[in-house]
Amino acid sequence: MPGRVPASERTLRQMLSLEGKRTLITGAASGIGRAMAERFAEAGSSLELVDIDEGGLGKAKEELAARKVEVSVHRADLSKKGDIDALWEELRGKEPDILVNNAGIYPFRKFTEVDETSLNRVMAINLYAVLWMCQRMVERREREGGVIVNVSSVEAILPFKDGLTHYGPSKAGVIALSRALAKEFGGKGFRVNVLVPGGINTPGTRGAAKGLLKLQLGLIKDGVEFISRLPLGRMGDPDEVARMAVVLASDLSSYMTGALVPVDGGFLSA
Repeated sequence: MPGRVPASERTLRQMLSLEGKRTLITGAASGIGRAMAERFAEAGSSLELVDIDEGGLGKAKEELAARKVEVSVHRADLSKKGDIDALWEELRGKEPDILVNNAGIYPFRKFTEVDETSLNRVMAINLYAVLWMCQRMVERREREGGVIVNVSSVEAILPFKDGLTHYGPSKAGVIALSRALAKEFGGKGFRVNVLVPGGINTPGTRGAAKGLLKLQLGLIKDGVEFISRLPLGRMGDPDEVARMAVVLASDLSSYMTGALVPVDGGFLSA
């Protein structure tokens, strides 16, 4: 780009900075998404926060006030394409430079009990919403390009927990989608990468753990084995995923696209 300062002449702090950028984060009311909002704001980015939890969004906006960046919140049910279309209409004229598709659900269910309704909801939120959000991003920023960070899961690569047979394919789809977008739109200024978290201690995973007590003992055994398998010997913190999202969104990763970045305590290597 004309006038762009060569990377060799920029400091790490300058390359990590997101000042002057606008970032849209889905699933931003709690967990990993909420941690991402905090770190992106710290890096100087304006924020467009999206979640179905309106109360959680309001609390996030209030807590982020100290960061002195612009924060807008949007309630949307990402399982509904109409809500996604309405969201991007709200964003007309202030489209994000960076899109982080973090929202996802992982309801445990025996494979033989998965029905059309439950499967459709998992696919709608975990995969189809990511596709529609990416489509809008590419349409709106066709001339400028941009950065997309999609969030998958270790379950897409190495299935481990029983009761998530319907979840893994939705997250595997995120990987396939991201790599296809990276290939097709890299020449138009888009970078698309994938975070692959695993074993992260969030309100969602804690709620799922409580739900396990109501299911078969085999699932509880899976949870114990999962933790014992982690080379780092502990669960991860949402902030540890958020930090890597900032790296992928910043110029520190300017030559990365189509990449999978595990943040899993070494689970996939064990």
